[in-house]
Amino acid sequence: MNPDARQLGRFIARAGRVAVVTGAGVSTASGIPDYRDRNGDWKHARPVQYADFVARPEVRQRYWARSFAGWGRIANARPNLAHTALATLEAAGKVDTLITQNVDGLHRRAGSRRVIDLHGRLQTVRCMGCGKRVGRERWQEQLAAANPSWRSDTDYFAPDGDAKLQDEDVGAFVAPDCETCGGFVKPDVVFFGENVPKNRVASAFEVLDRARALLVVGSSLMVYSGYRFARRAAEKGTPIAIVNQGRTRADDVAALKIDADCGDILDHVSKNVG
Repeated sequence: MNPDARQLGRFIARAGRVAVVTGAGVSTASGIPDYRDRNGDWKHARPVQYADFVARPEVRQRYWARSFAGWGRIANARPNLAHTALATLEAAGKVDTLITQNVDGLHRRAGSRRVIDLHGRLQTVRCMGCGKRVGRERWQEQLAAANPSWRSDTDYFAPDGDAKLQDEDVGAFVAPDCETCGGFVKPDVVFFGENVPKNRVASAFEVLDRARALLVVGSSLMVYSGYRFARRAAEKGTPIAIVNQGRTRADDVAALKIDADCGDILDHVSKNVG
């Protein structure tokens, strides 16, 4: 077995059951770009901020034009080795619950059952006026109907279904309002600068507090919403293992750090789980 996988397997075996925090690095092999480079710095323009999306119609127009063009990247993504390995480890009783920062829904599609979608999922949109939720495929149909002659060619995709467009393409795009109340529509995910719902955070802390160890996969933990769990584990003396390509914010408190492709490592571990 791969030496790194052997170390991780031993870590999980000693713990019995682990809580898992996953980030964008888990989904890169599924064709969904991540946010940061090996040093933890931004690889793309910073994502839309919640306050700007709420306050400025032109920001909502830009967001929905780019998301409309890039949605296929999310809709057509398939679980990769990392997703399936984590589902296998859960089925074997080694993973308690997955706390994911990702919004692509791939953990559930891979078969994981106990998943906390910390930042929500892109598969649903929500009216910020009346709260009505609509499936994303239906919303794509509404976007298409509002823009019957709109066309855009893009070969640059950013994280979470974002696509880079020319300014003239964005300016011609119509972002429809809610059919029920006329309010504006937002993906049912937590934007940068927006608070994670308190009940999700509380559920995640409950998972972490009963876990014997924490495994962080594919996340630099540069965003506090994920880092808080590593900090809580460190404060409680709960052992932490990290599998991530590049540095993370919690490297200094990890009992085990593996700088390698998470799919390969987890696949090895899941196939040798006892």
